[in-house]
Amino acid sequence: MGDIVIAARNLSKRYGPVQAVDKIDLTVRRGEIYGFLGRNGAGKTTTIRMFLGLIRPTEGEVVLLGETIRPGVRKVFSRVGYLVETATAYPNLTVRENLAIQCRLMGQPQTAVDAIIAQLGLAEYANRRAGHLSLGNKQRLALARAMIAQPELLILDEPANGLDPGGIVEVRALLRGLADEQGVTIFLSSHILGEIGQLADRIGIIHNGRIIEDMPVAQLHARTRRTLLVGVAEPERAADLLAARLGFAVVPHAADGLLRIPARPEQAPEIARLLVDAGLNLTRLCPEEESLEAYFMRITEEASCSKPS
Repeated sequence: MGDIVIAARNLSKRYGPVQAVDKIDLTVRRGEIYGFLGRNGAGKTTTIRMFLGLIRPTEGEVVLLGETIRPGVRKVFSRVGYLVETATAYPNLTVRENLAIQCRLMGQPQTAVDAIIAQLGLAEYANRRAGHLSLGNKQRLALARAMIAQPELLILDEPANGLDPGGIVEVRALLRGLADEQGVTIFLSSHILGEIGQLADRIGIIHNGRIIEDMPVAQLHARTRRTLLVGVAEPERAADLLAARLGFAVVPHAADGLLRIPARPEQAPEIARLLVDAGLNLTRLCPEEESLEAYFMRITEEASCSKPS
């Protein structure tokens, strides 16, 4: 297996007539942050629960840290931290007491409690009952419980849920540091697509139970659409001119009337000269790249349209 930390082979899960996960093949390497994206019901959480042995696959297998996950396998999970679906804790116990219990369960020294409290910014709430925490701080506590044993692999389902913008930035820096400085492998799902785009090394997109994209984040720039936004006093005449002289299909911007031209940034000078030479008053010319959110929506809609009936 070498440096492969997660390997899913032909992984499937069926609930009666519903195919929740359909023949997934997926690998994640040591020190990699893998962002797992999908709409509600796409199969994200079902996949994660199969990774953790919480549900059995209908077919296929999962290998974590070189160990095939099957009923009765436990030892490997001492090297895995996880947060699945919702942040849970003993509500009548304090943050410190919750973490002390987790230490005992994981065979860690009690000194780990103070360390993780400091790392997750929970010192102010250490003696507060977990049931009285805000949603964001409950999420911090859940992350602390997942990380307290210094796992080699973190599997996180919506780790930024409930965090304010400052907390999201802090968690992003924390996870990035764990991967870069300690070689921790992180598999995370999130609905905050922009955050995934900033954090992940690799992205997988699941739709209707199938992986429809699996690529390094660096390749996103080659896949996303690029356009030039043009503001001009006479947009209809400008659109006709650009179509006639340069062959562009121009689509007016729905919100503010700008022209959106399917052109590369290096074509901007040629476009500007053409419009100015034609006596058109150019008010704006700037490049625009399709966001991860827009790319995600486009390819999942395309996948839905191409699904066999």
